[in-house]
Amino acid sequence: MKLIDLAKEHIKSLRLCAHGGEVWHLNLYNPGRKDILDFSANVNPLGPSPKVIEAIKESLWKIPFYPDSNCTSLKEIISEYIGGISPENLIVGNGSTELIYMFTEVFIKYGEKALIPAPTFGEYEVAVKKAGGRPEYLPLTNGFKIDTEEFIGKIPDMKVVFLCNPNNPTSLSIALEDLSRIINEATKEDVLIFIDEDFMDFVPKEKRSSQVGEIRSHPNLFILKSFTKFFGLTGLRIGYGIGNIEMIDILSRAKMPWNINCLAEVAAITALGDLEFSVKTYGLIEEERQFLLRELRKIRGFDVLPPDANFFLINIEKTGLKADELKHDLLKFGILIRDCSSFEGLDDRYIRVAIRTRKENEYLVEALRKVCP
Repeated sequence: MKLIDLAKEHIKSLRLCAHGGEVWHLNLYNPGRKDILDFSANVNPLGPSPKVIEAIKESLWKIPFYPDSNCTSLKEIISEYIGGISPENLIVGNGSTELIYMFTEVFIKYGEKALIPAPTFGEYEVAVKKAGGRPEYLPLTNGFKIDTEEFIGKIPDMKVVFLCNPNNPTSLSIALEDLSRIINEATKEDVLIFIDEDFMDFVPKEKRSSQVGEIRSHPNLFILKSFTKFFGLTGLRIGYGIGNIEMIDILSRAKMPWNINCLAEVAAITALGDLEFSVKTYGLIEEERQFLLRELRKIRGFDVLPPDANFFLINIEKTGLKADELKHDLLKFGILIRDCSSFEGLDDRYIRVAIRTRKENEYLVEALRKVCP
């Protein structure tokens, strides 16, 4: 007997999704090095707020107790932080990725289709396949924009539409007019629409297009948020979703009990309350986005896409290097970047680089000049 023969047919073909932040495996490339600068993960370069660290230390006494499975305190704080929604509009997940899988598990039936732009975050596809659904990709245009007319034309045949706004790995936001048209069409066709806004807090205020306020008029709409990226709680795994009360009630029935540990909840509550740290983070990203855009464009052979979020997608074809080669060369300098060849719709001509602090960004640019003279 082979155990694979006992597994569900649609599970057998699943493949793990590649991600950035592979710092735990760096001994394969650079044994003994501990000072790796991780430009591959699109998270707050300052890490979590110092107040978060203190709050965690002061809450260690909670470890022997079961956490609040409903995350009542955190939902109340999120409700106040966002404004205009109630705790009943919220569900909290063990990282935003758990909510992606929970959503597909609940709503996608075997054989139903999900529309996904390409390139975008790879876990949407895996989650759809795990639920027994069929992902259908729509390639983005040459400028990595959504062809709104073509996208809308495909909506009636779908069960779910996935959008990442701003998109990962392109770092581009969807125009508000286009986003509104897509949402309205999905609502008219009774198609669910899942919008991942994990990077929205990094977007310049004048370009933000969060759709949280639309959940009142669009019961088919689900908005994903994360504490991983802007708030730097990456290793604690906590995110949340916003939707119509009926949708949240249905999703909550599939939620694992005690999916959020007590320290993660404390950290999230404290992070939302430290507005001074949030302002500092936003200011740093704004300043360094302009600095890196200017400096990266000076690197020989780099074609840099102007970003809306806290990372850059770069075409390196003219350097004569492939993404894995450049990644390997930079590891010699203690720098980790994201090889984007695993993204649907991209290939070994593309890398992704996150924004870090000025000193770290300068070191990256210096290393790139040596690798790509």
